[in-house]
Amino acid sequence: MPSYTFVLNGQSVQVDAPADMPLLWVLRDKLGVTGPKYGCGVGVCRACTSHLDGAEIQPCTVPVQNCAGRSVTTIEGLADGDQLHPVQQAWLDFDVAQCGFCQPGQIMAAVALLRRTPHPTDADIDQIQNVCRCGTYFRIREAIKQAASGS
Repeated sequence: MPSYTFVLNGQSVQVDAPADMPLLWVLRDKLGVTGPKYGCGVGVCRACTSHLDGAEIQPCTVPVQNCAGRSVTTIEGLADGDQLHPVQQAWLDFDVAQCGFCQPGQIMAAVALLRRTPHPTDADIDQIQNVCRCGTYFRIREAIKQAASGS
């Protein structure tokens, strides 16, 4: 079985896995990282949203072979010790999570948006395609705006 080395949340990891194994299963089943959630398996619901070299990805559709020598960040890698990422803090400030299942993916999508567009409009925020079955979209929008403002 092939072995792949990549950086996961700032730490080098090595994993033995089939080349075509989705990164989501490597993260969850082989490395014990449970923040990215399995929702649909085809990249539509985006509950698994993470970052590869800083860009938003859906690890349910990315084979582990594509991650070799690269940097993967999940929700677990956003905080700096006890200091939450501004988007994570905004999520708490606006009480965004209801059931919480989609929230790691929502947060990772928001972080990617703010990297691309530091001061997003409502239209920019509406481009986030993550599904929230609880319907907390209004609170998500407000939290993203707070994180963007730096307050």
